[in-house]
Amino acid sequence: MESRFNIRPAKSDEAGLVLDFIKKLAEYEKCADEVVADEATIYHSLFVEHSAEVVFAEEDDVVVGFALFFHNFSTFVGRKGLYLEDLFILPEKRGRGYGKALLKHLANLAVERHCGRMEWICLDWNKPALQVYRSIGAIPMDEWTVQRLDEAALKQFAAE
Repeated sequence: MESRFNIRPAKSDEAGLVLDFIKKLAEYEKCADEVVADEATIYHSLFVEHSAEVVFAEEDDVVVGFALFFHNFSTFVGRKGLYLEDLFILPEKRGRGYGKALLKHLANLAVERHCGRMEWICLDWNKPALQVYRSIGAIPMDEWTVQRLDEAALKQFAAE
């Protein structure tokens, strides 16, 4: 039986689940002790202030990954951008294209919202993630670890 994959926005009663994924990401990045957010803060930031948004990746209605993002602004481009703060897929679910699917979903959102670009930061030692980013056209910024899809690459990736 083939599994079903879906990407959906987080619901307001899922602040605890968002926090769980943030903690899993922090553990993977070897900085779990840096997480100071709690469920109430996440709830308020995401669902009251709308400071950021979260989408979940689901396999057979079970959450297997998430992406947290918000809009920034580029003075050089003169338009907003989509900034990906966190992307995490459960270790046992990696290698199935779920991370790339989340990136594509965000690329489509960025195009729909008329963003000039999409950016994120990646740890230098995260070689599997860096390979995925290169495969979709992301460009490393000199002297920075910021990853960027310029408008042309963003539209190309979103259309694939």
